[in-house]
Amino acid sequence: MINKDLTIVDDKNMLNVRVAGIIIKDNRVLMVKNLRSDYIYSLGGRLKFGESARQGVVREVEEETGVRLEIDRLGFVFENIFIGHTPSKMDKLVYEITFYFYMKVPEDFHVETGIETADDERETLVWIDWHSDEEYYPLFFRTELDNPSQEVKHIFIDERQLKI
Repeated sequence: MINKDLTIVDDKNMLNVRVAGIIIKDNRVLMVKNLRSDYIYSLGGRLKFGESARQGVVREVEEETGVRLEIDRLGFVFENIFIGHTPSKMDKLVYEITFYFYMKVPEDFHVETGIETADDERETLVWIDWHSDEEYYPLFFRTELDNPSQEVKHIFIDERQLKI
């Protein structure tokens, strides 16, 4: 495996391949909150070149929680096209593919808060009631986590078409 993110960038565009873990406990989902922007998003990160999505999600979940969890199953393949607003993606057209895996969560699962990313962003892990009015991403968690399917769901959103 090459220790390089599976990201392809030029001056105007970015292709980003991510993996994300869905960790549910007590009817809440574990998410990451950026403390500078209050942006809340799914736990996970970029896949590495030569790494399978399954290997990547186990690695990312362990890096962010300190706990090595097993995969239950692949839940979603999410294709998202948007204009970037973070420093690494600023004003780029981003095509992001994310593989969302449901993780097996042991009864005694506990995580520490206050993690720091490679971009030196101050972040923390937070438990979110996915029915909450709080803004978080991906938006499809609000409806899809209520009745998890055993089938893999494919979701495609082009956020450029949502702008009016």
